[in-house]
Parts: sequence; structure tokens; C-alpha cells
Amino acid sequence: MGNGNSLSVTVDVEDWYHIPSVCGSTFSVYKDVDDFFDNWEYRYDYLTEPTKRVLDILDEFNVNATFFVVADIAEHYPGLIESIAERGHEIACHGLHHACKIDPKTKQPLMSADEFEKRTIEARNILEKISGQKVTGYRAPNALIGGWMVDSLEKIGFKYDSSVCVNSLYNKTDSTLEGVSTYPYYPVKGSLEMGSKRGIVEYPWAYYEFASFKVPTSGGPMLRFLGAHMMLKGLKQSLKRGNTVFYFHPIDLSYEKFPQIGKGRPMYWAIKGNVVEKRLRYILNKINNENINVSTMSDLE
Repeated sequence: MGNGNSLSVTVDVEDWYHIPSVCGSTFSVYKDVDDFFDNWEYRYDYLTEPTKRVLDILDEFNVNATFFVVADIAEHYPGLIESIAERGHEIACHGLHHACKIDPKTKQPLMSADEFEKRTIEARNILEKISGQKVTGYRAPNALIGGWMVDSLEKIGFKYDSSVCVNSLYNKTDSTLEGVSTYPYYPVKGSLEMGSKRGIVEYPWAYYEFASFKVPTSGGPMLRFLGAHMMLKGLKQSLKRGNTVFYFHPIDLSYEKFPQIGKGRPMYWAIKGNVVEKRLRYILNKINNENINVSTMSDLE
């Protein structure tokens, strides 16, 4: 790229039942992950195999990534978090149980700030104990983030959040995001609008802008539905603005069919597996060939 800006490759470590149609939302089948495990009698682990494959792929392309891990992975997938840390990747927090903290429709809080802080401290303690790392980063489950949450994260010692996705299709925050782009910024207290320097920084995700329309190109479901070429165009355009973020889930690469439960979203997993692995490899190959700087999120602090 030649401009010195860095791309952070990030990985959200969660399994199929963590998505809001199954667990942890106002419309999920199960109240939370504990309720799921109390009632689910079948195989649940569709995460370990693709995670190990992701680790091999990142080694192949010599990429150090930041893994945002749901803390209950520690209980149900022994050794998985250790294997990520042992490969030299950064461990960050993706919540205790991947529960929504704000209502997807109204954006109103689903818990108090005190409860959020208590759960997030518990999650961080679990991740730090297992990984041997200091966990300083957070990503909101389902990218549902409120300004009050960032205030709480700062209060309990987190250094960065990476949840904000500015685009013209949806807004998963409680703020208008006017002026927010794809490069790091300090949110104003109580909001996610741009503010002045403080103890926590927000790393928003990439988008591709044309004719004032912003397409989310940070990865995740968009990697599955829009493909690698659009993702790469958005990543490159975002890198011209400053440091930016790409993300995906190991289960995006799973070859297996997931259990058919969950309300709505019948097409959510229509595209995954080998086709997504090829797209990921294409993007990582381009990153290497074009000498794009890659940094873990804590290295950007």
C-alpha cells in the first residue's frame, strides 16, 4: 500500500449456537448458553476443527491475528484457547456467553452497566488465566454496542473496543455515527460519536464507499454473501483512510451442516465451508503479495 497504515486480521471465536437466533437474544430459542447446555442432548462442537484449520492457514500466510474469544469456550472446548495463544496470536474478549447487551431493534440496554462490568470482568479473568496474556481488547457480541458499554470497558481497564460497523445498510449501535469512518477514534463519553482523547479507543470496521453509499466490507457474513473481491476493495479503500479491521469466524469455514434450530434467518449459513476458505486465502494472499502491513490490535495501541 505504501502508506504505512495497518490492517488487523481478527477472528471471532464462537460456535453455531452462539448466534442470536439460538442463544442470548430477545428472540432466541434458548435464554442463554447455560440454558442451551441444560437442554441440548446432541453434539455441539462444530468449532474445534475449523479453528485448528484457521490456525494452520494463518501460519501459512505468516499472519498474527487478534482472536476475540467468547469466554465460555474455555469450559466446553478444553485446550482450544491455549492452542490459539500458543501459536502467538492475541487473545481478546468477545463476552462471557455472547449475549446481546442492547436490544437489536430498540438499541436499549438489556442489562445494567454494573451487570455488564461484572460479566466482562469474569470473562476477562477466564481468558487471561488460560492464555497467560493480558486481555485489553473487547468486541461486542453480534456487534451490538452502546456508548455506555465503552464507558464501562474503559472503567474496568480495557484499552480498545472493535465493534462499530459504519455502513448504509444497518446500524447496530445506539448512536448516529456521524463523522465516524473506518479508522481508529476516541468515542465521546456516553456515545459512539467521535470525541477527544481518552483511555479507550474504538477500532471501527472497513467499508467500501461509492456514490456516498457505504457497503460493509469488514468480513464476517459479508465475506460469505458478497465475496472476496468486494471485501478486498473495501479493505484497500479503508486502508487509505487509516488503520482498519477485517474479521471472520472459524465456523464460516466449517464443512459441516449445523443443527437446524433457531428462529428465522434460514439463509444465514447458506454459504460457508470450502468456498469461504478459498475467499479467505485469496484475501490473505493479496495482503502478502501487496505488502500490506498487518498488526494485531494491541500492537496498534
